[in-house]
Amino acid sequence: MVDTKSKDNVNTSTGSTEVTNVYDTATQNCIRIVDELTKAQPQYTQSVSNLQSDYVAAAKNTIQNIGSVQRMFASNVNFPTVTPQYTDEFVKRSNEITDNIVNAFRINNQMTVNAINAAAENFRTLNRTIDSVTEFNSGAAKAWNSFVTTQQQQFQYKQ
Repeated sequence: MVDTKSKDNVNTSTGSTEVTNVYDTATQNCIRIVDELTKAQPQYTQSVSNLQSDYVAAAKNTIQNIGSVQRMFASNVNFPTVTPQYTDEFVKRSNEITDNIVNAFRINNQMTVNAINAAAENFRTLNRTIDSVTEFNSGAAKAWNSFVTTQQQQFQYKQ
């Protein structure tokens, strides 16, 4: 039995299969890498959260200890170090400054959350855009392949 396929036809179909396998393998490997990164994300988030909690506890403890030591030194001194008028003004101004700092933190936190939400929405938009471009390119590739196939068939019939 004689093989009627030309050498070029065999290579083309084998080459096409090999190219498909290469793209499938590359796609699967990239997805595996992203999946592995995603698995570690909750651990990183929890570790950062624990670190922040420990930092806050240490900061509060430090502030309380410094205040206790200063109060102890002040109570052991036999002469008055603070006048009531000064104390009232200090408390008032200190509370105003603290309120301003707390408000600034609230505003900053809200802006940060809004920025993160906007970034997330941008990623969703990017994903939809990539889907649309892929769909367009797929349609263009199909149209081009159809055109090329038609031209090849017409060329073969003319010969």
